[in-house]
Amino acid sequence: MLRETISHHIELIYPAADAGKLSDKICAAFGLAPDTRPPRDPSANGPSLPWSQADSFLITYGDTILCDTRRPLQNTLHFLRGHLNGVVNGVHILPFFPFTSDDGFAVSDYETVRPDLGDWDDILRIGENFRLMSDVVINHASADHPWFHQFLDGAAPGCHYIKTAAADDDVSAVIRPRPSPLLYAHTTASGEKLVWCTFGPDQVDLDFSNPDLLCEFVRLLRLYIDKGVRVFRLDAVGFLWKKSGSTCLHLDETHEIIKLMRSLVDHLEDNVWLITETNVPAHENLEYFGNGNEAHVIYNFSLPPLLVHALLTGRSTYLRRWMMSTSPTPDGCTVLNFSASHDGIGLRPVEGLLPPEEITRMTDTVQGFGGRLTMRSFGARTVPYEMNTTLFSALKGSVDGPDAHQIDRFIASQTIMMSLEGIPAFYVQSFLAAENDEDRAARTGQNRSLNRTQWHAAHIDDQLANGETPMAQVFFELRRRLDIRTRQKAFHPDATQFTLHIKPGMFGFWRQSLDRRQSLFVVTNITRENKRLSLRDMNLFADTKWVDLLSGVTVNPEDEELELVPYQTVWISNEEKDAR
Repeated sequence: MLRETISHHIELIYPAADAGKLSDKICAAFGLAPDTRPPRDPSANGPSLPWSQADSFLITYGDTILCDTRRPLQNTLHFLRGHLNGVVNGVHILPFFPFTSDDGFAVSDYETVRPDLGDWDDILRIGENFRLMSDVVINHASADHPWFHQFLDGAAPGCHYIKTAAADDDVSAVIRPRPSPLLYAHTTASGEKLVWCTFGPDQVDLDFSNPDLLCEFVRLLRLYIDKGVRVFRLDAVGFLWKKSGSTCLHLDETHEIIKLMRSLVDHLEDNVWLITETNVPAHENLEYFGNGNEAHVIYNFSLPPLLVHALLTGRSTYLRRWMMSTSPTPDGCTVLNFSASHDGIGLRPVEGLLPPEEITRMTDTVQGFGGRLTMRSFGARTVPYEMNTTLFSALKGSVDGPDAHQIDRFIASQTIMMSLEGIPAFYVQSFLAAENDEDRAARTGQNRSLNRTQWHAAHIDDQLANGETPMAQVFFELRRRLDIRTRQKAFHPDATQFTLHIKPGMFGFWRQSLDRRQSLFVVTNITRENKRLSLRDMNLFADTKWVDLLSGVTVNPEDEELELVPYQTVWISNEEKDAR
């Protein structure tokens, strides 16, 4: 029963607490009776977690696409229905709550939709039409949140919810994503206190050593579920728990809190997923699967920088090596594949995967195309943290400079991403072939603004109506490929994946459907030159009909080679599924 399950988690997180009483309080906050039993085996795949090759997400801010006649959230739904219906079935609306900074990630009110975006009815309507992902900004809140004002005044409950440090706390090993100071002094009703600020002074860390705060967030999860949210993105969750003398990252209590949340959502009739946002080295990221009892989905953070590196250099060595070394996901778990997001292209996830000189080569190239580099604290010095750029601009050329292959190179990046084991997610700026927004970055003073253009719906419609624009070429080709993808059983998130050993200058892998009926070979020429793919390397059965689903061209296994033009991808399948 739920009470016993939650009590077990409580004993590990809060050993001094009355586990039974606290468990009852958590169950009540989540709106479930203590004797609730899970409606399904939480470790089972298939119908219990109905992801399939038809699943994909669009990532967007609620006000990325604007219209004079509709509220932004209404317009987001209009855009999805009008342009991506039947191709994308999920949407991640980035924080839609009132905020003070960081484009939504300094939340000042967790229970209200920003009035300038819309209201909860708009969120409900989106959730009725698409699988809705919402951020839970769980590590920190805005310095303008009522909890922080209560903290300053010595009033409950906020005075117990803000993380502080003692003057003699050892914070020398703390790992952070920012170069700003960790601790900020604030005058409170009870004297000066050092407030913990992992992400900056306007984002004050919350103190989860207080179980009442955990109950607050459990209550918020239930509120969001009732408003149509079915996927929770636990933002910056790896930093949740702090201990003096530690890294304050990935601590045992953090993992146990995620397990507790997983236990709660697995007791719901609806399929609700947890996704952990942990932009860290690959082996650390994989820890958030637990034993299949933590996150349902983790972000595939290593993919974007490795993919960019491969396409800029024309070498797949490091991308292929990483693919071959990645462990299979536990049952009932998968990864969210992406190549771009509202943030930059993180570099921590390739620590130990790309040599420092290759990272420098990549970052120098991207900066040459107008991108920027954000740093983080590392002891007494700063080191590269992320590349800030649109993906389209980052792929303007190769390490040799700009060239005429930008669109083809970019489409190759998205095609590889959507072909991999897991669920694909597309940042809206990628669908729109957005270039770096220098004007917006100048206005905000933030590097990440390069990749956060706001568009007018009429302008998008005009660009798409002119088939020759980069936006139209990218948008319609990605939509076409996604449309084909949704019907290939070999692209099920859990379908078998095996990395191919093929000639340099190409990258490829094999997917096989769960019923073993469909084999699909994905091969991309990642260079600016024509390449010849050896069909012998793929062991195509001679008595089987093979077709490239993307071009419709029949592939004869008796032919020794297949020529691929620069940045061409082939989906060679033994089973044609309504490809067009």
